[in-house]
Amino acid sequence: MSHHHEHHDGPFRARPRRRLPHRLGRVAHALTPHGHEPAAKVDPAMETSRQGMRTLWQSLGVLGLTTAVQAGVVALSGSVALLGDTVHNAADALTAVPLGIAFVLGRRAADRRYTYGYGRAEDLAGIVVVLTIAASCALAAYQAVDRLLHPREISQLWAVAGAAVVGFLGNEWVARQRIRTGRRIGSAALVADGLHARTDGFTSLAVLLGAGGAAIGWESADPVVGLLITAAILVVVRDAAREVCRRLMDSVDPALVDTAHGALLGVPGVRATGQVRMRWIGHALRAEADIVVDAHLTVVQAHALAVEAEHALIHAVPRLTAATVHIDHTADHEDPHAALAHHVGRTG
Repeated sequence: MSHHHEHHDGPFRARPRRRLPHRLGRVAHALTPHGHEPAAKVDPAMETSRQGMRTLWQSLGVLGLTTAVQAGVVALSGSVALLGDTVHNAADALTAVPLGIAFVLGRRAADRRYTYGYGRAEDLAGIVVVLTIAASCALAAYQAVDRLLHPREISQLWAVAGAAVVGFLGNEWVARQRIRTGRRIGSAALVADGLHARTDGFTSLAVLLGAGGAAIGWESADPVVGLLITAAILVVVRDAAREVCRRLMDSVDPALVDTAHGALLGVPGVRATGQVRMRWIGHALRAEADIVVDAHLTVVQAHALAVEAEHALIHAVPRLTAATVHIDHTADHEDPHAALAHHVGRTG
């Protein structure tokens, strides 16, 4: 299979440059810092945004219907446990809004100010998702405590039980869709939102316990279940916040770094590897890698080896769209980076 890697100056070229003689042009090209981002990666990036938007619209519709059904039953029954579940479902449905905005922004091309593009909008949307979950959790807790202090009889227990089942089915369907799509396109925010929906599904079943307790005369069953639901959602808030914060801190799976080192060492001519850095930008990965090559290679040969190394990385690391490969050479006596030692420390 052939792989075409197009080299270009990107969207920032202001004027055409004069053509250089062929040999001199090749050397100048080799000495110019640039990445090797395949043009073929643009369409998959757009497709991942479309998949995310499609999943968000579907989940918004399902959760919106689920919330409407449960809200009607809450009005009839006065169940505070079901109210908490309804609030969570409404909040989960509304989180589709910031995520949808982030996916749309992520389609915008890089410019002179946002040179890596707008993929980070997705991470900011993840923060909004976490805050929304936390706010709904606080509201449900307040309602449950208030009901414990001011007991009130629950009516229409059969409708409460039915609404709980509806909540479970709606949330589980949404959770499967969001988690599957989020993992496919590499979206931490969408996966976090899917995990929230899954927990909401199981807490919907907890409403059945409240209805059962009320049916046998335990007046506190409904608000106690409401508090248990709140505690379960707090666990989701913690896990989702941790995942989103890791993404904001440029955390990646260490196994991906190991995969990158292995791919680089598998390229003929690469003597060793140095640092390999990766970061998520939206649901795509970018990388920077140092490789050590023979000191006697020509500039053109070293450049060709860098291209081959990036090519290997793109094929080996899932969701990687581009990498900048830095060439080091073997040195017997002098450190080739000695001139930079007082500016930045280098680690192996």
